[in-house]
Amino acid sequence: MPAFAYQVLDADGRRQRGVVQADTPRAARSLLRERGLHPLEVSALGEGGGPGQRLRTAQLALFSRQLAVLVGSGLPIDEALSALAEASEGRLQAVVLTLRARVMEGAALASALAEQGDTFPRLFRASVAAGESAGRLDQVLRRLADHAEASAALRQRILMALTYPLLLTVVALAVVSGLMVYVVPQVTTVFVQQGQALPWATRTLIAVSDGLREQGAWIGLMALVVIGAVLAALRTPAGRRRIQAGLLAVPLFGPLLRAADSARFARTLALLVSSAVPLLEALQIAAQVVTTLPMREALGRVAQRVREGQGFGRALADSGQFPPIAVRLVQSGERSGRLDAMLDEAAAHGERELDTAVGVASAALGPLVIIAVGGLVLFIVLAILLPIFELNTLVR
Repeated sequence: MPAFAYQVLDADGRRQRGVVQADTPRAARSLLRERGLHPLEVSALGEGGGPGQRLRTAQLALFSRQLAVLVGSGLPIDEALSALAEASEGRLQAVVLTLRARVMEGAALASALAEQGDTFPRLFRASVAAGESAGRLDQVLRRLADHAEASAALRQRILMALTYPLLLTVVALAVVSGLMVYVVPQVTTVFVQQGQALPWATRTLIAVSDGLREQGAWIGLMALVVIGAVLAALRTPAGRRRIQAGLLAVPLFGPLLRAADSARFARTLALLVSSAVPLLEALQIAAQVVTTLPMREALGRVAQRVREGQGFGRALADSGQFPPIAVRLVQSGERSGRLDAMLDEAAAHGERELDTAVGVASAALGPLVIIAVGGLVLFIVLAILLPIFELNTLVR
């Protein structure tokens, strides 16, 4: 039965949105009127208010986990989707009802997913198609849920590693700028008016303070221009490649990015291989989850060498972009015929490396920012106190 997105007014005149199943738009309107609602707009899902944007990671994990349980219990796909729609709400419910409508018309679940455009990532669609073909749909859905949850946890760990140093840096810059622009001029004016010879530190402080006050607008404008140039470069493949290559070479940040992408790639490829997706297709799909262009391009060369007959482990080693332990695990999995298990192990190793890199970054960046700010404040204090000490000496 088709699904329709609606917009109605309730008895109190409040606007509501939702999804209803009916044979025709007219039947959908009649059903809504029976519920005491006044229909404003009713449209078939996929025509104007239907799903189109990608589901959030949490929604994707919930959908996969619940559908895996329902399918694993022996329910047909259409009944499983119907039960899932009853337990869902909002946009997820609209997506599930649309899928059920297509399945009821005879389409396979993978085909119904493909018709949703970018709502479901290519990884999800390919895995479901392979799971349906192999008769292991419930197992594949469980692995997809695990993968979505692991991806969310990975993203959370990276954000946690960067948030504290970033906030600390912003606050430190604001404090130092306030001191230089508002506090220092009021104190140093006394020294300038007395006409005494000032130490180099005080002269430097006064010059920097005057420069910030007089040229602050231009400095801010230049900073905005630099940020705009970087953002513009990130929109082009060549610029993004250069910037990301530079980030990969940074001592603390580079290992963090490399570990995150390695773990993400290995986990995704393990899911695809275990779902019976052919290796070449799996490599092309898994490369899309890699965020840094140098590593993604290296995976493109790996796929090309595998297509030409070279072993996957050997091609991965020749790329030089992935941790040696992960490469050895992949080579061991190829030899033993347990590539998916070894890829899972490589992903676990990459995530452990990521946790280590996150710990090092969090432990190092915070104190480094504090030390730098402390050094600046100490310089400001000394530059102000030195003339006072010299003046006291002259008075005595």
